[in-house]
Amino acid sequence: MLKLSCTTYKLKVGKGMQRAIELDRGGLMLRGMLHRPDNGVDNVPLAILFHGFTGNKMESHFMFVKLSRKLEEAGIASLRFDFLGSGESDGDFQDMTFAGELRDAEIILEYAKSLDWVDKGNIFIVGLSMGGAIASVLAGKYSNDIKRLCLWGPAGNMPELIKRRAQELIDSKELDSEQPYYDLGGLLLGKRFIDDIENTDIYGEASLYEGDVFIVHGEKDMAVPLSASYEYLSIYGDRAKLYIIEDADHTFNKYEWESLAIGKTADFLKGEK
Repeated sequence: MLKLSCTTYKLKVGKGMQRAIELDRGGLMLRGMLHRPDNGVDNVPLAILFHGFTGNKMESHFMFVKLSRKLEEAGIASLRFDFLGSGESDGDFQDMTFAGELRDAEIILEYAKSLDWVDKGNIFIVGLSMGGAIASVLAGKYSNDIKRLCLWGPAGNMPELIKRRAQELIDSKELDSEQPYYDLGGLLLGKRFIDDIENTDIYGEASLYEGDVFIVHGEKDMAVPLSASYEYLSIYGDRAKLYIIEDADHTFNKYEWESLAIGKTADFLKGEK
């Protein structure tokens, strides 16, 4: 039986209730925010948001905050956490691995299921980039617990991307194959991450999910190519739909692009086609 330890702080914001949450994972604290619609009802649907590689629980131009508030208006609660080693959570980035973030995600899912006011039949997952890869693997592992899955520019091809990039750095002498970490713009990326991700079959594990999937991808995403989302379509089949935002980049860095990603996601989680 998983033991959860958390601390909450209430904050009234707009039409919803916002709470700061801390979850204990092996003595390290995962820190996040819980948004709950202020409608006085129980049996509330809930979405869990997973940020991307080097990201945090707010994400670029605060789009996860905006998504949470959009969902509040739709009567959907949400949880958004910093993975260990990112944002305000405990731990060091250089100790981060894909398997570690997946374990963080499991802890967050267990917390969501422990909330007595949450509709356990309507728990949703939204993930951006590497958070999308995490979301897809988590959904495959806990298919019965997750009603709908939404992926934004999901990095299902991350093992190939990381392997190729690491080899380029080794060939250019920027990275010693025996070096324990790589300086990634001020963040130290550990070799354990590289070894771990190279041995992860993201698409294979994701294929076990049996629910509906909605994928949002920028047409001109230079970080994660559209082919990664087409691969997800191939494993999910008719249960998945891909929405391509014309001219958009990886993190939808225009108000128009961001609004489309958030609006289409909210519609999907509400069950609208």
